[in-house]
Amino acid sequence: MTRPKLSVVIPAYNNAPYIEATVESVLGQDFGDFELIVADHSSTDGTADLLGKYADDRRVTLLSTPAGGGAPRNWQRVTAEATGEYVKLVCGDDLLYPGALAAQVAALDAHPSAVAVASRRDILDARGTKMIGGRGLQGLSGLVPGEEAIRRTVRLGTNVFGEPMCVTMRRDALERAGGWDGRFPYLIDMASYTKVLFHGDLYALRQVVGGFRVSAGQWSVALVAEQARQAKAYHRWVAGQLPGGLRAADVWQGNRRAELAALQRRLFYTLFRSRLSPR
Repeated sequence: MTRPKLSVVIPAYNNAPYIEATVESVLGQDFGDFELIVADHSSTDGTADLLGKYADDRRVTLLSTPAGGGAPRNWQRVTAEATGEYVKLVCGDDLLYPGALAAQVAALDAHPSAVAVASRRDILDARGTKMIGGRGLQGLSGLVPGEEAIRRTVRLGTNVFGEPMCVTMRRDALERAGGWDGRFPYLIDMASYTKVLFHGDLYALRQVVGGFRVSAGQWSVALVAEQARQAKAYHRWVAGQLPGGLRAADVWQGNRRAELAALQRRLFYTLFRSRLSPR
C-alpha cells in the first residue's frame, strides 16, 4: 500500500462530549489523501465507545493506550503509528474547519525548506461557540527562518505557533527531533515545534484553520502559575540550545510577558467560567 500524504493523529482522553465533532471535522475535509489515527488513553467517560462507530471507516485506525504517562505517552503512541509524509496532531476536543488540510499540505508542498506550517485559529467555548476570532502567528507571514520564529515566540512570551491543530509538520523532521518533547508538560507542543524548527523554516499561513476549545478542566490558579513557570524554563532552555543564541534582554522580556499572559489567562477563565462547561 502507498503511504498517505498526511497522517492526522488524535490522542483522545476523556473527550466524550467533543470527540465525535472532532473526528467528523477531520473526516469531512475536502482533502482526501490522509489517514486518521485515534488513540484513546484509557478514558473513563465512554470516549472509546463513541469512537467505535468509526471502526469500519477505512481511513480510520483506532488504538488504545494503557493508563499512565500523561499526555506525552499518548501523543508519542499515536504519532508513532503515523505513516504519512506529513503529520498533524489534533486534540480530542478541537475542530478543523473546511479546507484546513488542503491548505496546509499545499503550503508544505510549495516550500521544501519549511519543516512546519502554522496557521491561526478561533478560540471556542466548551459548546463550540466562537469567543475570539483569528488568533495566532503574532504578525508572522509567509516563509520565516526557524530561528527567527523561535526568537519571536520567546520575546513575546507566548506560543505564536498555536495549539497542535494549528500546525502540520514533516513527519521525518519530527522524528529527527526526537518526537514530542515532554520536558515542559504544559508546553509539549511549543517545545516540540522548537526542536523541529532548529532544522528548517516555518511557513506562516494566515488562514484560520480551526477552533481551539477552552474548557473548565484547563483552569486553576495553580495550573496557570505553573504554565508561567514552565514558560520561563522554556526560555532558558531555548537560550542554551538555539544555534544563533538569544540575548539576555529577549529572555527577560519573554519572562515578563509570560507573567502578564498568565494573569490575562486567569482573568479570562474567571470572567467566562460559565461558558467553559459543555452543559
